[in-house]
Amino acid sequence: MPTIHDLPLPYVDRLPERPPEAVDLVVIHCTELPDLATAREYGEKVLYDSGAGNSGHYYVDRDGTTYRYVPGTRVAHHVRGHNPHSIGIELVNLGRYPDWWDSRHQTMTEPYPPAQIAALRRLLAQLRDEFPNLRSIAGHEDLDTARMPASDDPSVEVPRKLDPGPLFPWDEVLADSGLERLHAGAGRPA
Repeated sequence: MPTIHDLPLPYVDRLPERPPEAVDLVVIHCTELPDLATAREYGEKVLYDSGAGNSGHYYVDRDGTTYRYVPGTRVAHHVRGHNPHSIGIELVNLGRYPDWWDSRHQTMTEPYPPAQIAALRRLLAQLRDEFPNLRSIAGHEDLDTARMPASDDPSVEVPRKLDPGPLFPWDEVLADSGLERLHAGAGRPA
């Protein structure tokens, strides 16, 4: 069982509650930020009239240290259209930072360290025990396939979300996980 450090976001009590049975999907994200402190700062920003912001439930740092910002029995804002039935796991990784939507900087180059992936696998095993209907896993990029004008050239479109990206070791993460991967745009197992 992984060690999880509870650091609830200031607005966690404003997030809607749900029973553990409502969760059937885990969504893997990368922060696309330089470090955990910056990700926390971003997660604390209030962006909605409800007093809440955007955040995953769990954050896994590069060294494998795991934090829970939002309990799995609350709905966090982490992926369009799937929040009510999913848990979001954020992996600290640069992604496309700081040029997220620049068409010349769409290659993600930071690998996911072994300690981070090992911690993620332990967390997924624990979540399977806690959430009886958890059966599926997807990348943020699989569920949010929207494109948008590039910041450097609006005539070019780039993906709004690319995480966790091409360097994420899906085969390793899926091995013995008991989870089935959902693929791009489908919203169902492929």
